[in-house]
Amino acid sequence: MKVTEVANKIDGTIVAGLAAAEREIQGGYASDLLSDVMGNSREADLWVTMQKHVNIVAVAQLNGLAAIILVNGRQPEPDTIARAEEHGIPIISTPLQAFDVIGILYGLGIHGRRSV
Repeated sequence: MKVTEVANKIDGTIVAGLAAAEREIQGGYASDLLSDVMGNSREADLWVTMQKHVNIVAVAQLNGLAAIILVNGRQPEPDTIARAEEHGIPIISTPLQAFDVIGILYGLGIHGRRSV
């Protein structure tokens, strides 16, 4: 499934990184702790978070994430949008809460990929 398809399923709007929104998604990760995401997310994951500051783009770029999903209607800060555009990281804003987003993603077949 692609980032653009997920945005539609979660009533989301791609607010940055539209040029890279055709990326294929391999899994998902949910956390608001940047170090947790750095240590546990995997390449091509979607990241569900409430964080909206510029550091989320650095984490997504570092781990090669497919996109960042901001929940509860949060909008990224202007410098976050600029950095996401610069590095080709899609950011989706959705009015849904994290619990509902994760449930929808799971129902679409996007699951966490636990390290063994």
